[in-house]
Amino acid sequence: MKHLKFILAIILMLFVVIVIVQNHGAMSEQVAFKIDLRFIKYTTTAMSLYFIVTIAFLFGVLVTGFYGIIERFRLKREIKTLVSTSQEKDKELNSLRNLPITSDDVSPSQTDDTEEE
Repeated sequence: MKHLKFILAIILMLFVVIVIVQNHGAMSEQVAFKIDLRFIKYTTTAMSLYFIVTIAFLFGVLVTGFYGIIERFRLKREIKTLVSTSQEKDKELNSLRNLPITSDDVSPSQTDDTEEE
């Protein structure tokens, strides 16, 4: 499995290098973003598309990381509740196993009060 991951990583890096080399001219182009609202007008400085793509990628990694952390905490909380429920069920099962065996037929409709009489 380690070797397969290594080979896939090499193939992915090769693919990225090919895309970068083939699109170097287009990605080196400088662009400026403009915000033109009624109450505000703003123009950014010229940036290369490489920079914009890198920032977008890092933003995606950051958002995905935060989502993963939140999901991990949610799953830990769910595991704790399931473990406590399982422990309660185990205690109940052990208490039922330790009940004495009786030869009398006891129907489920009878309550504890009628058994004592």
